[in-house]
Amino acid sequence: MSFDLDKLVRSNIKNLVAYSSARDEFSGEAKVFLDANENSLGSPLAKWYNRYPDPHQRAIKQKLSVIKGIGPEHIFLGNGSDECIDLLFRCFCEPGKDNVIICPPTYGMYEVSANINDVAVKKAPLLEDFQLDLVHLENLVDAHTKLIWLCSPNNPTGNALNRTDIETVLNNFDGIVVVDEAYINFAQQKSFIQELADYPNLVVLQTLSKAWGLAGLRLGMAFASSSIIELLDKVKPPYNINQATQDLVLKALDEVGQVNDMIRLLVDMREALAEVFRSMPTVEKVYPSDANFLLVKIKDARKIYEFLLEKGIVLRDRSNVKLCEDCLRITIGTEKENTLLVDAMQDWYER
Repeated sequence: MSFDLDKLVRSNIKNLVAYSSARDEFSGEAKVFLDANENSLGSPLAKWYNRYPDPHQRAIKQKLSVIKGIGPEHIFLGNGSDECIDLLFRCFCEPGKDNVIICPPTYGMYEVSANINDVAVKKAPLLEDFQLDLVHLENLVDAHTKLIWLCSPNNPTGNALNRTDIETVLNNFDGIVVVDEAYINFAQQKSFIQELADYPNLVVLQTLSKAWGLAGLRLGMAFASSSIIELLDKVKPPYNINQATQDLVLKALDEVGQVNDMIRLLVDMREALAEVFRSMPTVEKVYPSDANFLLVKIKDARKIYEFLLEKGIVLRDRSNVKLCEDCLRITIGTEKENTLLVDAMQDWYER
């Protein structure tokens, strides 16, 4: 593999002069801030929310650096992982010219974001065991393929992709390989973050929405070489992470022990719930999961989905997704929620 980042970046992005905010032009300590046209009198919420947030989220990156074991210069923070996904398209893909590869069934925002950015999508469907079809994937690559999107653990199937297969893609593709690890905290497989030094074409996505329980704050993370991070910083909006999110995330990052306890509990409940589903008469298969959800193949999936809706229980119907026919995706809830789900499904069978 011959990786040349400069050849991959869109020319307009290379030549882009990033917006310089008031806080970008100042460094150090000060007592009086009259540089950003803020309301100096304060706000109805808290006095400090009248000020723009740190555009580079330095305090959060410093804490994440310790937790993840990687330098702050390798960390980008986005307004959810969806912003990271969109920015990668904007940095590397020329609209109407370049293409990307996805491996369905997988997270739907890769294709949606490609369509928004007018980037062609090629598809290398997963094999029956939900692993990569390396031969098909390789055959799809052409001179205009800029990004390959790999979700591991995968959504909606729940399984981690074979690590050696991901390494094969990284070693043989001259473009950017994005490994989306939104659910990595629930898996036994280790993160690819520690492999960044070996793969200059690797971008790892993670989020605080799943294991950390902060979906409402919208904070996603991209880990990559400092050169790729500089490109993302160049293209992002000046203040993409608001002050309230930064404040709350900083507090949450002190609670690693509590998060680890929640992960263990969710994994235990996942395995217990899987056993219950396997005992149900119309359940055909409970797929192995490395995430905080289960993919369950079940007869009359759509009818059961609608029955549960009437009971006030919302699942995700994946019945119309190729390779996920007659499947429901079920998030692991609290013990009470899991019991309500199981009882409702028993009601279905006993009608």
